[in-house]
Amino acid sequence: MSTRPPLHGIKVVEFGGLAPGPFAGLVLADWGADVIRIDRPISHPNDKVTEDVLARHKRSIAVDTKIPSGRAVVKRLVERADVLIDPFRPGVLERLGLGPEVFLGEKGTNKKLIYARLIGFPRTGQYSNLAGHDLNYLALSGVLSLLPGSPSRPTFPLNILADFAGGGLMCALGIMIALFERSNNGGLGQVVDNDMVSGTRYLSTFPLLGSFAHSLIPSPLFADRDATTSTRMQNTLDDGAPFYAVYTCADGKWMSVACIEPKFYKIFLEKFLDALPSEFVQQKGWCPKVEEQFVRTKWPAMKQFFEEGFKSFDRHYWAEVFNVLSPREAYLLASTDAAPKAHPNLSRTTPVPLSTNSSHTYLLRPGEHTDEILEEIGIGKEEKKNLAKDGALGIVQLGTKL
Repeated sequence: MSTRPPLHGIKVVEFGGLAPGPFAGLVLADWGADVIRIDRPISHPNDKVTEDVLARHKRSIAVDTKIPSGRAVVKRLVERADVLIDPFRPGVLERLGLGPEVFLGEKGTNKKLIYARLIGFPRTGQYSNLAGHDLNYLALSGVLSLLPGSPSRPTFPLNILADFAGGGLMCALGIMIALFERSNNGGLGQVVDNDMVSGTRYLSTFPLLGSFAHSLIPSPLFADRDATTSTRMQNTLDDGAPFYAVYTCADGKWMSVACIEPKFYKIFLEKFLDALPSEFVQQKGWCPKVEEQFVRTKWPAMKQFFEEGFKSFDRHYWAEVFNVLSPREAYLLASTDAAPKAHPNLSRTTPVPLSTNSSHTYLLRPGEHTDEILEEIGIGKEEKKNLAKDGALGIVQLGTKL
């Protein structure tokens, strides 16, 4: 097994931002890339510093890009980098003189650069310059209207789907593809454009296509519909099916049921009915049958039967059949470390090992590595003093020698 992570030697400059950009940088850092986060310098000792828990294996330099000498430092960093992660709205870095044409244009100073731009809305169209959040992107993608919730409105899975999956993870994928392509084209970089609306739609290809293509590709996973009818919560995977749902137990804890295939549904139903008191079924005068699994007119009665059955006992009673874990329980079961680890697992190479100092591993103080990064790009003592005098470094930072 190789002791060198796959992205060893890849240099990444990440502009500090909200969750999607830092997560893209985290993916690269976990697999060995040298990720330098550019933070805004602290201008006053009492300034509040936002803690970014997506800082594992990264370093930080704090420099003011609004000051010419500060921009010059950033430009030198990017000229030595393989990847730039731009999390800002269109035009921000261009106005600072740090746009793609500076590095990749005809007279570009770093033709090998992968310039990754990550925004919320599509780069063209009426929303291109608007600010937004995960829920806005989820709604515009068309995916929110497919998600379960209550009959009157859908709900959303925190900010996982648009911010992290459609945004950060898709951005990291685009960077990996561009790095691979660079190795085959003589070393030329390119711009990788990512937006969270399009990324979320791409991730949701299966349910989006299924939601309007059932008439062309019939499937038991999707309900029959016409162009004007919503079928939310009437399908197999959106809390419509009684055999793919979460149920509440007598103690308020939950159990998951996911048995789409008839052979697994048969096993579930047999064990579930055996676990219920005989008088429960007698009182109902009816119970679900295996052969009726996909009879949609039976689903409401089946779901009510399962709901009442699960509420008859606490979660511990059902644990031998189903296993739904809280975050704490999942952590105790899976690992001695509460933080999610790099994934997937590779057979020959491994990600960067976690530090034994958990606070150092997950949190990164802005400017923590300013001094060593300045030295790496050839900025000596006198030039550091000039940067500090210009205000490009904010107040004198911890770890910065002048």
